[in-house]
Amino acid sequence: MLEISAEELRNIIDTNPKTILLDVRTVGEYNHSKIANSINLPVDELADKVEKLIPDKTSTVYVYCLSGSRSVYAVEEMMMLGYKNVFNLTNGLLAWKIAGFKEE
Repeated sequence: MLEISAEELRNIIDTNPKTILLDVRTVGEYNHSKIANSINLPVDELADKVEKLIPDKTSTVYVYCLSGSRSVYAVEEMMMLGYKNVFNLTNGLLAWKIAGFKEE
């Protein structure tokens, strides 16, 4: 599984405003706080909806949740569906906060 740190992801977002960020937490969690410009798709809806949401399976997608456990599952699920460039944010939104990065 491909992993990415909060610092590495911040650098990617800063250099590429079209970065695809996929938040796999619940709608309530997402509405409370999120990384700017992320897309919300709860992990339990992923299998049914991700191909409509992100049709290009060669797109680079960065997946996160709160601590990194649901996103690990989501990345594995996406890889089984044929996605090639899917990264898990190590330790999720918690690592993002600890690094001092802003949330919405």
